[in-house]
Amino acid sequence: MSRYRCTSTKPAMKPDSRSILPRSPLLSLTLLIVTTAAGLVVRFAPMGLPSVVVKYGGSALWALMIYWIVSTLLPSWRLPAVALVTGVLATAVEFFKLYHSPALDAFRLTLPGILLLGRFFSVWDIVAYWFAIIVGAFIDKSIRQRPSRP
Repeated sequence: MSRYRCTSTKPAMKPDSRSILPRSPLLSLTLLIVTTAAGLVVRFAPMGLPSVVVKYGGSALWALMIYWIVSTLLPSWRLPAVALVTGVLATAVEFFKLYHSPALDAFRLTLPGILLLGRFFSVWDIVAYWFAIIVGAFIDKSIRQRPSRP
């Protein structure tokens, strides 16, 4: 009889074939650049898009860009948690538009201020943010999901 015995009652863990893999840095950078470029085109290129598409499409792409940044910075987090953090962050930025000071209002009139903070509070922007973040999380899941093995 051996002096060493196994006291663990847990079965050996098998790797889950459906587990989430981290994205490569190159793919993360590509998603960020493509989303940012699309947002800038939707907002600023004179393409004759309906104003609702320009306004909320740009807002949605901004939130998706934030999702790609947060999910890259938190690669080991579960995607619902990443989506929640991103949604709270985007919502906080929207509510921050209700705060006014001369310096902040002057910054909001510049191109970086418009792109980063926006100028006017809108509940509909928050809806667009959350919609884009949820869609982004589903896209991210499909990108990062390990293919199942037969």
